[in-house]
Amino acid sequence: MLGNREAATSEAAARSGGGSGFVLSRGVVILFAVACGTAVANVYFAQPLLVTVGHDLAMSPALVGGIVTLTHVGYGLGLFFLVPLGDMADRRRLVVAQLLLLVVALLAVATAHTAAILLAGMAGMGLLAVVTQTLVAFAASLAPPARRGRVVGLVTSGVVVGILLARTASGLMADLAGWRSVYLASASLTALLALVLHRVLPRRDVVPPASLRYGQLLRSTITLFARERLLRLRAVLGLLIFAAFSTLWSSIALPLSEPPFSLSHTEIGALGLVGAAGALAATMAGRLNDRGLSQRTTGIALALLAASWMPLAFTRSSLWALVVGVILLDLAVQAVHVTNQTLIYALHPDAGSRLIGGYMVFYSIGSATGAIAATSLYSVAGWGAVCTLGAAISCLAFALWALTRHSTPDPTTKAADCGSSLTVDASTD
Repeated sequence: MLGNREAATSEAAARSGGGSGFVLSRGVVILFAVACGTAVANVYFAQPLLVTVGHDLAMSPALVGGIVTLTHVGYGLGLFFLVPLGDMADRRRLVVAQLLLLVVALLAVATAHTAAILLAGMAGMGLLAVVTQTLVAFAASLAPPARRGRVVGLVTSGVVVGILLARTASGLMADLAGWRSVYLASASLTALLALVLHRVLPRRDVVPPASLRYGQLLRSTITLFARERLLRLRAVLGLLIFAAFSTLWSSIALPLSEPPFSLSHTEIGALGLVGAAGALAATMAGRLNDRGLSQRTTGIALALLAASWMPLAFTRSSLWALVVGVILLDLAVQAVHVTNQTLIYALHPDAGSRLIGGYMVFYSIGSATGAIAATSLYSVAGWGAVCTLGAAISCLAFALWALTRHSTPDPTTKAADCGSSLTVDASTD
């Protein structure tokens, strides 16, 4: 009996990070954030460069559009087929291997002289950029439960900054040294990060790898969705908030490039600096989650998300209204996103990569849906209709939260209670 209880206590400690000698310092968490931001930025570098790249390689408009499409298709496939590997393989080796392969894909893009090589490199780059989600799950596994929200929040802030500043950075670098310099610089930085992470990350995983074959691992991702109501709920919320996020960011260049503003691509890209305020929300939301305020954080953030479309509707008459709306929207989206990841990881820490990878598939679906709907709607009905769409999606997310908030338990609280009872039982014997 004593042996069984000691084993249970040891397993609980291992799953929560308590059994590891590795200390997750703030510097290491920041390193995780930088690596995540660098990896995910590769998905968005091309957006302001499409015209230049297409002209340089004599690509047709259809092929130029395929650059963004293939990158996102690769990313979506990677979320399902690569991220779950973090639950069965050594995460340190997996992260380093994916980063080194990402360097190869970036070099292929940077040196491409035909459309075929460029498109293949873009697809591979998107596929391997999902190392971002492997890093998020890795950081969550290393964090003690009492600090997990803050760690996920800080790491996610790196993702936010990477996404929002990618367009600005690529536009500036392309103006200075050509579009190829963007991918050469990213390849160099990624190689450096692979070397540093190889030296810094723990050589043994805190959570033991799952003893599953690859096919079983993929099937278990689907099984987790069928079994866990909270996972399904938070995945749908993720889809909705990123549909709203993409509704804004995929279409905002359209009204800003027209009179009365007629802003340049560089000026429009600088709007990402304003959106980077969402990184602050990521860290604040993490702290609130650690205090057991996940539901309240979600509700307040979703209310702000719905309210953000009011100032955004006045974009054509006031850039200040746009700035206020962007700040509110990004704060809200990142607060909910961090809360979602913290809650679903706590369901099964030993399946953290599968949980986060599966959740992020819904993120991709939401982002793609919002982009297609917003750009199509703008061409037909204008900016007001786009704002109405964004507000409707945001209100739907708030309504879903309001209807389910009392019937969804907080797994972080349950995990803490379970860990306490195991410790008490063991000490009693």
